[in-house]
Order: sequence, then C-alpha cells, then structure tokens
Amino acid sequence: MTRGRRPARAAAALGLAAALLATSAGCAAPRADDRSEEAAPAPTAPAAAPASADPAHPLAVVYRGPAACDGCSEAAQDLLERNGFTVRFIGPDEDLRFGPSALAGAALYVQPGGTNGQEVTTAWGLLRRTPGFRPELIRDYVRGGGRYLGICMGGYLAGDPGYDLLPGDSGEYIKTPGATVTDDEDRLVDVAWRGQRQPMYFQDGPYFDVDGPGADVLARYTNDRIAAAVTTYGTGRVAVSGPHPEAPADWYRSYHLPDVSATGLGLGDDLLKTLVTPPPPEVGTSR
Repeated sequence: MTRGRRPARAAAALGLAAALLATSAGCAAPRADDRSEEAAPAPTAPAAAPASADPAHPLAVVYRGPAACDGCSEAAQDLLERNGFTVRFIGPDEDLRFGPSALAGAALYVQPGGTNGQEVTTAWGLLRRTPGFRPELIRDYVRGGGRYLGICMGGYLAGDPGYDLLPGDSGEYIKTPGATVTDDEDRLVDVAWRGQRQPMYFQDGPYFDVDGPGADVLARYTNDRIAAAVTTYGTGRVAVSGPHPEAPADWYRSYHLPDVSATGLGLGDDLLKTLVTPPPPEVGTSR
C-alpha cells in the first residue's frame, strides 16, 4: 500500500515553536532477525545548509525518500506546520541532501513512517546507501541538543538496527503477548495516552523498551507495552510513537476505519510539545 501525497495545511501557532526557540541550541513490516550492517556509502560532496527559518517558525527537516511511504512525510509536514514549524524535506531526490551541514540551523529532524511490507533492515539499508548519509550525522545532531521525532518506521529506526538513540530498543508490537492487533493490516489500536483510552491509526508499528530517569512514557498499548515516549540522548531529546498520531482523515477513509483523526492529531500535538519543552529540573528530596 502506498498513500497519496497531500497538500500541506496552513500553519496554526500552538506555542510549540516559541517553546523550542527558547530552549534549543508506516510503516515497517516485521524486522528481520539478521541485523548485519549494510555497507556504508561512498563519501560525497557536503550538502548545502538549509535556509534559515523565520525566527517565529523553527526549521524541521523531514526525511522523504525510499525508506518512507508516499504520504508519510507529507503527513508529518502537516502536523509540524500546524504547530508553527517551517518544514524542509531531505533525501536523495530533494534539494536538501545529507551531509555535514545538512542539519545546520534545524530545530528538529523527523524520520516518518515506512512503506507497508518493508523490513526495518531494508529501510535502514536504503538510508545507509543514500548519498552523503551517515548515522553519525543524526546521532551527533541529537547528542548536541537537537530533537528527533520518529513515527512508526522512524520509531523502529530510533533503536537497533538504526540510529540507536534510545535507552533501550524498539520491537514489533503485533508479536507481543496480549497484542490487540496481530497482523500487518491498517487498523485502529487502543492505547492509554496519559491514562486515557484512545484509538489510534496503526500499521505494524513498534513498541519501546525504554528505561531510565530521562524516559517520559506518554502512551501504552493495552498489554502495557510502551506505545509512545520521549527520552534523552546526550543533551538532545528523542520522541517516538508506534501508532500514527499524524494520520489525516483520508488514511482512515482509505481503509474504512472510524475517523478519529482529530483526536489523533491532538495526540501528535502533545507528543511534539513534550519533545520540544524541556523537562522541569529535578528537585532533590530529603531522606
């Protein structure tokens, strides 16, 4: 299945862009057991740096290419723009290419959902063969204070094989005991988002085994596996979601699903807000 591309919505300021400025310097099929690394691509000329964003609209760089499905990058774009971001795509067929300066000035990097039936190792191999791409570009960017948003395949790729940004790893939800969705069809999945039951658009998304003081769990599947979380990596932050909070109404219509896009987009807003807003400082407790 491939989803058609959609025009972007007009941006709606929800305060997230201002919060980020104040603080900042699909989906996949089952992952294969074989985790062998793909050969790294040959060196290429450095990419030109992205144009500076309007100070009121921080720059979000969104991957678009063969490791993402048609429409997934654009759905992420819509979610970002409604939250006040300027969006620029990066990929093998985009004006912005991977290279040492590709994320200069970017407030956020987004790895969207992947194509149905595409294994995690396949998507990772496609990324690694992209001219100019090196995993260290993303790792160093986040470690130095950047933000990473991974949705579905992007959530898988936050683990291993992938960027290895998580204090733990990602795994395939549909194969976990007690999963309410056990196939790779496009469906709704129930999660408890901040304790409230919410159905969300889902297509073979991951769960996350993350732990540590920097892990903020936003949602869990009904079998208690983590469905969405925000964690730290170096001085940066990482947000991941197994379900698709960015899913527009036409995705639901295409698969004859009840349209809960308005609720889902609200959860996407919450995920972004949590990602870009720094956690409160830890308060010491007396013993």
